[in-house]
Amino acid sequence: MASPLSEQQVSLLQQATAELSVTQLAWVSGYLAGVGQNAGQLAPLAQAQPAGKLTILYASQTGNAKGVAEELHAAAQAQDINAEVVNVADYKAKSLKNETHLLIVASTNGEGEPPDDAIEFHEFLASKKAPKLDNLKYSVLALGDSSYEFFCQTGKDLDERLAALGAERVCERVDCDVDYDKDAASWTEQALAEVKQTLSAEATGSVVSLPVNAPAASQYNKKNPYAAELSLSQKITGRDSAKDVRHVEIDLADSGIQYQAGDALGVWFENDRELVAKIIARLGFKEDQTVSIDDQEFSLADALTEKLEITQTSGAFVEAWANWSASKKLQTVVADKDKLREYAANHQVIDVLLEKKAKVAAQDFVDALRKITPRLYSIASAQAEVEEEVHLTVGVVSYQQGDEQRLGGASGFLGARAEEGAQVKVFVEHNDNFRLPSNPDTPVIMVGPGTGIAPFRAFMQQRDAGDAEGKNWLFFGDQTFTQDFLYQTEWQGYLKSGLLSKLDVAFSRDQAEKIYVQDRLRENAEEVFQWLEEGAHLYICGDANRMAKDVHQALIDIIAEQGKQSPEQAEEYLKQLRSAKRYQKDVY
Repeated sequence: MASPLSEQQVSLLQQATAELSVTQLAWVSGYLAGVGQNAGQLAPLAQAQPAGKLTILYASQTGNAKGVAEELHAAAQAQDINAEVVNVADYKAKSLKNETHLLIVASTNGEGEPPDDAIEFHEFLASKKAPKLDNLKYSVLALGDSSYEFFCQTGKDLDERLAALGAERVCERVDCDVDYDKDAASWTEQALAEVKQTLSAEATGSVVSLPVNAPAASQYNKKNPYAAELSLSQKITGRDSAKDVRHVEIDLADSGIQYQAGDALGVWFENDRELVAKIIARLGFKEDQTVSIDDQEFSLADALTEKLEITQTSGAFVEAWANWSASKKLQTVVADKDKLREYAANHQVIDVLLEKKAKVAAQDFVDALRKITPRLYSIASAQAEVEEEVHLTVGVVSYQQGDEQRLGGASGFLGARAEEGAQVKVFVEHNDNFRLPSNPDTPVIMVGPGTGIAPFRAFMQQRDAGDAEGKNWLFFGDQTFTQDFLYQTEWQGYLKSGLLSKLDVAFSRDQAEKIYVQDRLRENAEEVFQWLEEGAHLYICGDANRMAKDVHQALIDIIAEQGKQSPEQAEEYLKQLRSAKRYQKDVY
């Protein structure tokens, strides 16, 4: 239908809306709809006073920052603070110059990188285009994992850049580790108190309630998980495989939980009671002695089984034990940050205790440990196919430490200790940064070695159920064809039916020279580039430390060679794909 507006009216409308945020555009839409219903009679439009509004932005990769931001928004509303919460990807960065009060909750992705949703915002702030922000009051809550070198880097970057642009902190940035609930709650309380004090006593802007077409949120979440039933935990690697990978099925019957292909399942777990007993014995404590966690009392055995992290250790705990025990080995480790990170990543709490004995109070020991956090697993099924079930592909973490075998926390629980019929506390972590194209005709390229295959199984089930016409190309890799080809019959079935257009595999130990998925990508360079030029979406799932980097470099080389571009231009090509949600990663 032709526009009923004149060229001048269109121009004025474009100018008026150019720098509005998504929320502001929605408000304008609702206002104009109301004008139309009232035969064009303009209601008096209150001039919004910037001092009357708080903007909450979140930059989230897996959903933690989003959850904290939504809780922050609810707390602001409970205090009658006029606030809006926005994903930074939906926020026009130029609008910063119009803000007076801003709170940011930001996660860090990979090695100090911003989450996918925050890439453009992060770059804008660091650029010469960023405006002076002398009228802005702000604070940042940074989420991260101290086991990584660039701990909370995205939050630090945003905080430092806002300050450099002239903004004033209402309270200092807080850097949160994986167990962030307490620190986040404390920051929320302080930040809102300061914001409320500086906001205008009354806002003249009208509040417009607009219908939201999003599905209702599940009542189950990280803090209120659903007690599901484990219906299957089946080994899908061969008898002679070096790996123990499990296909896990969990029954969600009657929960009403909904998920999409690309989402993750959060799994709460209990620690191995045998391991707990070894720790207590090593320390010379008694299982029934009482300790306190967050003002609640537990027996030591229950605290170590249900509340505290013992299969992963932190640099802070290693440092504490080095001081208590005066172990020269641990003190040497603690003195070097790189050695400390490596040691903490490869030792469990019991291993640290075995370095050297120390006399320590039970409460002090408990206080030095992290709290258990749920593990996130990429969902390996589509509800269109499995209905009230959810499937996972779980690699059981298992290694020898001296004469003893060590198992991972959640993977040991799901793959070794929990029997069929056991209760598993779960919740869905939605991941809008790893989604199939909205157009079912769009081709997709999937790179998923090892357990990275999980979300692509879900992708195929979803595309199959929806009769999607788009081409599908899978790159899968592992150690050996006979022992480690996960879901082999399913992939071959999809290939036979035509749903899977191409399948390229790389089994590193089936020949003298090791071959990986990035090698298969290079072998198919011309066609890979052709698919990308045709609009294909490209996905990577799996190991972040080596595989994802090697695949990224292979893509740079392919684009540079096939597109006759410089490495810098090829990097920019991939960057544009990422901004367009055509290059997505689910790495860990």
